[in-house]
Amino acid sequence: MPLNIVVGITGGIAAYKAVGVVRALVLAGHDVHVVPTEGALRFVGKPTLEAISRNPVHTDLYEGVAEVRHVAIGQAADLIVIAPATANAIAKLAAGLADDLLGNTVLASEAPIVIAPAMHTEMWANAATQANVATLRARGVTVVGPAVGQLTGADSGPGRMEEPEAIVAAALAVVDARVAGDPGRDAPATGDLAGRRVVVTAGGTREPLDPVRFLGNRSSGKQGIALAEAARARGAEVTLIAANLEVADPAGCDIRRVSTALELRDALRAAVAGADVVVMAAAVADYRPAAVSESKIKKDQSDAGLTLELVRNPDILAELGAAPHDGTLLVGFAAETESDADRLLELGRAKRRAKRADLLVVNRVGWHAGFAADDNDVVVIGRDDRIVTEVRGTKSSVAHGIMDVVVSELGTAADGAASTR
Repeated sequence: MPLNIVVGITGGIAAYKAVGVVRALVLAGHDVHVVPTEGALRFVGKPTLEAISRNPVHTDLYEGVAEVRHVAIGQAADLIVIAPATANAIAKLAAGLADDLLGNTVLASEAPIVIAPAMHTEMWANAATQANVATLRARGVTVVGPAVGQLTGADSGPGRMEEPEAIVAAALAVVDARVAGDPGRDAPATGDLAGRRVVVTAGGTREPLDPVRFLGNRSSGKQGIALAEAARARGAEVTLIAANLEVADPAGCDIRRVSTALELRDALRAAVAGADVVVMAAAVADYRPAAVSESKIKKDQSDAGLTLELVRNPDILAELGAAPHDGTLLVGFAAETESDADRLLELGRAKRRAKRADLLVVNRVGWHAGFAADDNDVVVIGRDDRIVTEVRGTKSSVAHGIMDVVVSELGTAADGAASTR
């Protein structure tokens, strides 16, 4: 069924790629109306956009007053795609500003909105941008990308606009999800993980020595909570296996509390059946005491030390990887203190292969990094041992970056299954 689609273009160098987005939507049979900002027209001319879209292009907020164009375009839209979405455009969207035709069009519309961010890495990682993106996601806006790659000048990293075909596929999938959920299309957009079941482990396990003491780690659970919240915000049904969290519980999740590694293993075994995704973000103790004292271990009054016998805990991620898990995407985490970047990647690749994880998230931790911090810096390694993405910033932005890869992997797997039928 043909859709009335508005493509908003904002003023970044990636605006030239928006022509490919418009072209693909037109060739798919949709009625496309381009609303560029004045900044966008510095990169792509109006004649080009009119020729490709096959519709007049308007930019002036004060033209077409008799037809109330500043709201009519948005009211008629079935879908709004903004590509590229610059840092400035994202900030204006989050604040609800409407000082141009594109801003008015967005505010006047009840259609689902898809944005494709494009900016330099530092701008994408900036706390203000990440807060604005989180605000938009909480309102149901679908964020596609950004990708990792070459930027303007000599810069390279996260911030590159996704390719037009990926943006178009994601945008049309949002409409499909809305229609499937409600043929009347009155329901809000359901998100790119709608209908999926995601299991996340978070926090750090504690292995008791006696009723007072335990062996543990410094994980607060912040990254795991952010992952659960990101999956939930994108429409997933989320089961959170929480080990000694030091942060507030996320809303809307089925929370199952555990303390030790063995308890986490049992809870995970009960939760994974039928899961589309399992994310092993918890920091699980490698060892536990061979024996647990029923009373407090007293301090020896002599100068003698205390000797503890430890036994290995099961490797839960490796067990999941070794078991058949077709249809379940397995995402592992590797927290390492290695300071050399190349060596860190080597350790991550070796761990991914050993655990048979589909994706492995590698992050460097230390006395003041990773655990309990508000920010994170991760590299995601895929099945072929190549870097799938690199994300740094708040733990919420890192969580959504990881979920972007999860969504992509689920889509690839679905495409592969369809091609074999």
